[in-house]
Amino acid sequence: MIPSWLSRYGRRRRLIAAALAATSVICAFLATRPTTAATPTVLVASRDLSPGPVTPADFHLVALDPPPAGAVRDITPGQTLATPMRRGEPLTDVRLLSSYRLPPGLVAAPVRIADAAAAALIAPGSTITLLAAYQEATHARQIASDTQVLTIPKPPPQSSDDGTLIVLAVTPPQAAELAAAQAQARLSITIKPNSG
Repeated sequence: MIPSWLSRYGRRRRLIAAALAATSVICAFLATRPTTAATPTVLVASRDLSPGPVTPADFHLVALDPPPAGAVRDITPGQTLATPMRRGEPLTDVRLLSSYRLPPGLVAAPVRIADAAAAALIAPGSTITLLAAYQEATHARQIASDTQVLTIPKPPPQSSDDGTLIVLAVTPPQAAELAAAQAQARLSITIKPNSG
């Protein structure tokens, strides 16, 4: 007959062995379990957006993995959207005018086109030629040819200004001539085919 103390010792050993085995299984599971990293968040458009000034209220954060290249995660007031955006589309740096990569030697020049209906025919990326019609002249004069439209800012609410403001990529001499022409003439455009 096995003494009671020996029987109790054997049961205790089996309990300890079972507990150690369970602990090793749990440790192995925790060691091999994949780590869950936080999903990166990016700004997406809360509604369809037109080119022009934007505010943080125009966007909201969404978890997106992987995020697109150049994803923007916060925006400050005063930023300008260079191209239209659809609701739910992620915001990237190339969408903002401050990040727009101009070719060497060119500057961004805001220009007001007298005929808003004509300006409605163009879009960012269009190639246009600027014409200035002076009051004393019988013919309009070409002052900037084959310039690229960078953006067409949306007008502020209750704007009373005539025409449409557009932003063009031009050379510094063209920018100076455009500034002088805007003070003395009405500006109009011609559109290069297949450019809009």
